This record gives sequence, C-alpha cells and structure tokens, in this order.
Amino acid sequence: MKFSTMATTRRFVLMFAAAVPFAARAATSLRIGYQKNGALVILREQRRLDPLGLNIEWVEFASGPPILEALNAGAIDFAATGDTPPIFAQAAGADLLYVGGQPITGTNEAILVAQDSPIRSLADLRGRRIAYTKGSSAHNFVVKALGSVGMKPADVQSVFLQPPDAGAAFRNHSVDAWAIWDPFYAIAQLEPGTRVLTTAEGVAPSNSFFLARRVYADQQPAVILAVFDAINGAAQWAREHPEDLSRVMTEVTGVPIAAQRVAAPRGVYAVQPMDDAIIAQQQAIADSFFELHIIPSRIQVRAAVWTPLRKTTGAR
Repeated sequence: MKFSTMATTRRFVLMFAAAVPFAARAATSLRIGYQKNGALVILREQRRLDPLGLNIEWVEFASGPPILEALNAGAIDFAATGDTPPIFAQAAGADLLYVGGQPITGTNEAILVAQDSPIRSLADLRGRRIAYTKGSSAHNFVVKALGSVGMKPADVQSVFLQPPDAGAAFRNHSVDAWAIWDPFYAIAQLEPGTRVLTTAEGVAPSNSFFLARRVYADQQPAVILAVFDAINGAAQWAREHPEDLSRVMTEVTGVPIAAQRVAAPRGVYAVQPMDDAIIAQQQAIADSFFELHIIPSRIQVRAAVWTPLRKTTGAR
C-alpha cells in the first residue's frame, strides 16, 4: 500500500491514532531538519503542520550528513535527506529509522564542469579533482558514475566540501568537476561558463528519504503519519500550482527565483512507505560502499526501517 493520496494517508493516520495509547501520542514538539529543497520547504512556508498543535522548530542544513548528525545527537526529531547520508549514519551506529521514501529519477543532480573544460566524458574524469560532499547523495552519484565507465573513487581526486564551499571551488577553478544536487545545481547551471557533464538520470537512480529518531517515531507514530499526510498534501498542491511552487521555495530558502524555476519542477514531493524495492535499492548502495571500503562495516538497511503497523497493532 502507498501513501499516494491525502485520503489514503489520512486513513492510516486515523488507524494508528486509534491504536496508540494517548500517553504515547502526547507529543508537544517536533524539530525538523530540512534543506533548500523538497516538500518540507512547502510545509514550512504554508504552515501545514500548525493543525497538529505542536511547537514546530525548523532547522536548515546545507546537506544531509550534518542533518543526520543532528538527528543522532537528539537535536532534531525528523528530517529529509538523499540516499547516502543514512547509510553513513547507520554504519556509524546512529539510532535512526527510515520512515518514508521518495523514488527519484536523478534529473535533479548533475556533475558539472567548466564550459571550456577538456572533460567531455565520464572517462575523462580519471585523475581529475571532483568536489562533492562526503556521505551525501552526490557521493553515491560519483561512485555510480565512475563505475559506469570502469573506474573507482581511487581513480579520481575526491575533494570533500559542503555545497557552498564546493560551489566556490568550482567557480574559481580549484576543482575540475562538481557533483551537486538542486537547487545548487540549478544556480550553477544558470551561470555562464557551466556545462552539465551528466545528470544522475540513468546513471544513479535512487531514492530520497524521510528519517526520524527511533525513540520519537516509536513513541509518536500518529505524529509521523500526520506529517506524511501534510507532505502528500503539499505534493498535491505542488502538482496543481506549478507557477507558485518556485515562489514558495524562494521565500523559504532565499534561493533566487530564476534558479528555483529550474529546480522546483525537478523535485519529488510525495512520500510513500518503505517498500521492498526501495529497501533493496538502498541495500545495494550500502553493499557497494562496504565493498569499496567507503564505510567500515556491512549494514542491514531493513534493520532501520520503521514498521509502525507491527509496533502499534501487532499486525504481521
């Protein structure tokens, strides 16, 4: 079953709310980590979580890895990231849960080079300096892109930088290429002298995720499912109001509207449960990272997947 519509999600919210004792549902606050993209931006701008009656705290991050550090430290309760941050976090022993997934095509992520760069193919990246954020979705993108032409990360010079610093390095030609996601990708794409070497589409199709602290998700399942309801409501609004979407994204993130007009339509906004296909795809990434010695230990993604139906109703 999928949370494909607001009505479907609401039925699940009501079911779980009825199944969980009131004391377990008596949340007073929800601290949310978000980035400059995705449905959480819409939720914040449109105050879609106000009906929950909670004290909502919004914390913006530049990328996924520091979001999950904050989640593991108990500084936030709920967050959205790309595919790779939770793999690094789980390998480091973080007690987090995947609570929802978002299959993505990869059109919102790219490897960029200078317009006049001699790099014309992925094979030309051999020995070159590539900027990307360690442990971010761009990390997996780089690994997959290199693997598609028979190379490994050791065949390039990886320069680990957060997006703002990576963007500066790219613009002053301190690096030869930059693997990055929207809206940073869209900002750079609109600047003269930038060329897209490849997007992740067809190279590294994957998923984005919503994650929560285990203790929060276990104790507040109705809150998590109500947030899902709000997310899918925001996704429906985004489909119906494409012209307003860029404005909303700009108002929260401060990213120029010209860039958001490029980035926002490439975004994926709806959430669905963690099904077997999503788990298998994430497990394949984790396995490849272990085999390449990028993470120190093999992990089992399924061990960190939220299963609220079993936890709240005893269903199997």
